[in-house]
Amino acid sequence: MDKKLWNDNWLFWNSKDAFALVWDIPECAKKIQLPHDAMLENDAHEGSLNGSNTGFYDGGSYTYVKMYESKPGDKQRNIMLRFDGVYMNTFVYVNGQLAANRPYGYSQFYVPISHLLKEEGENEIRVQVRNGAMANSRWYSGSGIYRDVYMLTSGATYISQEGPKVITEDCDDEFATIKVETKIVNKDFSGKELSFLLEVYDENDSLVNQDTGVVYVRGNEEKTFCSRLNINNPKLWSEDTPTLYTVRVSLEEKGETVDEDVATFGIRKLSLDAAHGLGVNGKEVKLRGACIHHDNGVLGAKTYYESEYRRVKILKESGFNAIRMSHHPASPALLRACDELGVYVMDETFDMWTRAKSDYDYNLFFTDWWKKDVEAMVEKDFNHPSVVLYSIGNEIPEIGTNEGSRLAAEISDLCHELDGTRYTLASINGVFAAGDAVGKITADVAGEVKDQDDSVNVNDFMTIMDKYMDRIVVHPEITRVLKKACVATDIAGYNYMTARYALDAKEEPNRIMVGSETYPPEIAVNWREVNKYPQVIGDFTWTGWDYLGEAGVGIPAYKWGEGGFGAHFPAKLAYTGDIDITGFRRPLSYYREIVFGLRKAPYIAVQNPAHYGENLIKTPWVMSDAISSWTYDGYENKPVVVEVYANGDEVELFLNDESLGKKAVSESDNCRVIFETKYAKGTLKAVSYKENQVLGEYVLKTVENEKLHASFDTNLPVESELVYINVAIGADGDQVNTAKEYKLTAELEGDGQLLGIGSGDPKAQDSYLGNTTQTWNGRALIVVRKGSGKTVVKISSDNGCGTEITI
Repeated sequence: MDKKLWNDNWLFWNSKDAFALVWDIPECAKKIQLPHDAMLENDAHEGSLNGSNTGFYDGGSYTYVKMYESKPGDKQRNIMLRFDGVYMNTFVYVNGQLAANRPYGYSQFYVPISHLLKEEGENEIRVQVRNGAMANSRWYSGSGIYRDVYMLTSGATYISQEGPKVITEDCDDEFATIKVETKIVNKDFSGKELSFLLEVYDENDSLVNQDTGVVYVRGNEEKTFCSRLNINNPKLWSEDTPTLYTVRVSLEEKGETVDEDVATFGIRKLSLDAAHGLGVNGKEVKLRGACIHHDNGVLGAKTYYESEYRRVKILKESGFNAIRMSHHPASPALLRACDELGVYVMDETFDMWTRAKSDYDYNLFFTDWWKKDVEAMVEKDFNHPSVVLYSIGNEIPEIGTNEGSRLAAEISDLCHELDGTRYTLASINGVFAAGDAVGKITADVAGEVKDQDDSVNVNDFMTIMDKYMDRIVVHPEITRVLKKACVATDIAGYNYMTARYALDAKEEPNRIMVGSETYPPEIAVNWREVNKYPQVIGDFTWTGWDYLGEAGVGIPAYKWGEGGFGAHFPAKLAYTGDIDITGFRRPLSYYREIVFGLRKAPYIAVQNPAHYGENLIKTPWVMSDAISSWTYDGYENKPVVVEVYANGDEVELFLNDESLGKKAVSESDNCRVIFETKYAKGTLKAVSYKENQVLGEYVLKTVENEKLHASFDTNLPVESELVYINVAIGADGDQVNTAKEYKLTAELEGDGQLLGIGSGDPKAQDSYLGNTTQTWNGRALIVVRKGSGKTVVKISSDNGCGTEITI
């Protein structure tokens, strides 16, 4: 099939007030280029029915239109559209006639349109998106056609739209056997005798093997043929060697090409058992995982390959080797980036099944659509070597019931039927799944909080019960539920249940477990447990990358309503990520890297001296309010708390070359040592030791320069349509002036397009789609789409400083 990106020249308008019977294009329609996020185009506001779920952004009803000029013979050809993701309740019309609809906002779906086209002339492709029923998501969903659209064309006989499927049957460093399955669709009335040529190329485009043959396909039928090929000295795909191959399949009839298709794949083999855990190509792998949501920060839900590549690269360089796509199927762009960079993926189906979590969520459609959406996810993922796990649901409350466990088996079995090479799990929250037993658990474990309001959601409950959680999750009632909930899947996914590892390793020795969602500050404890038990295959923190929506869950605060679950408008971000929405690594990221044993040097983070001695209101996702800065104007000679993250057995802290003493680093310290001193401008240095030998050191300096500094982000692919520009106040290497925050304005000269501007501020007031932002901890981000020529980005601030950078 010929596949062309079909993102250009769409018209868009907000259709919530349109007269339903009038099928026209209003004057207010504007020309746009996909991907597009309609939700981000309206300001967040306190009265949003979505509330903090989406960061106080509203949904709505929208219409997209694009014209297609029919050519003679188009109605006899195969023409279809591929939508990689539209949120949500999507209806696709061709010349006013319904061609397809899709309720789920995260599924890739195909729309055949040939039969609805005119013989010749202009055809209207109209996409209506109905996302006005609020609330329908527990996080920022975005609205509209937020992922790519493709047009696929071929003759009446063609290779099916999913393309060739490649299975690694066996492999080692010397030899690999792959099986290529290709489905041929023949829509002609007459049968076809087709010759095929199948070629496999390595990463250097060198032919490594091929196969030929003849396939007969009857009229109006489909036929799948298989080729088994051997590859000598294969380069196996893994996190360390993400080598990709290409398979090309060509069909001919009587010497003329009928169709051809290409697929990218990796050669790798997975294994799983309780004695060795997860294996990739025979090597045991522990998953150092990051949960992420799908939004791209200042770009909203818009999904660009370049943005996903940048995010995956930063996550991997920060110590992660795995991503959990929470809590819905990943985009093809994200999976492509993970394939190329060598990051394992847990792809996830749904956040709900038969019980709603929001009034108008996917629960309304689940019964009729779940099989189609599981099929779409597996079909999309099939050739991506990065995908190793399928999660069949997140924190599904009914999974511990009889019907829920039956449904879990049905979903897991369908995944295995469609793809026998990967493993399944459900991401289970034991408290959530305990259902009616929560009252008994509460009474048994912590009677003093048993009278909490029944309306408190599970995250609120978990925050309240944080100090009891290790006792709660091993309660016999949860053990009973898990026996039923885990039987259908290959792996037991544990959300916030690290304390079960020791118990289940003993009582359920054949149960393979993964920390599918865990608290970030607990990574040191978690990682010791992961390494202790071979049947525990990894840990996925909530979250690796900050995200829009679930606003406030990670915001540290000193007054009720400023952060945590009490966060009010204008809270916009969850603020839980190791990495903020601009791609800047926060202190927890370095802490995690040290815990993983991937960083020798220590790291310094400083708690805000303005709140010294005050009680910090925080959820379990928050360690402290510390940032890596030694610039605090006006706090000279005032007390301050310094956190040092380090391996080794001792840490020494120096202020302006004067030692503030050494402290031992014991296992109970969990790689985190606390010092108290008084703030003084200058240099703060931490040195870590092991057996009196220096392991490494880290230095923070006071930065008083207030000039703006702009630099290109280097984490993008070589051929990138997008440019990311990092802006900092008084940049001195990685250190900036965090004591001053300024309003920035960006102006472009040239034909580049400003796509987004913002900072990591969880309560940012400016629109990401405008041209102004307030710096946060001295930093901001600008995203530009390149034009055909030179573009100059001029950046000014309200302190009178400015800078510019040329694309």
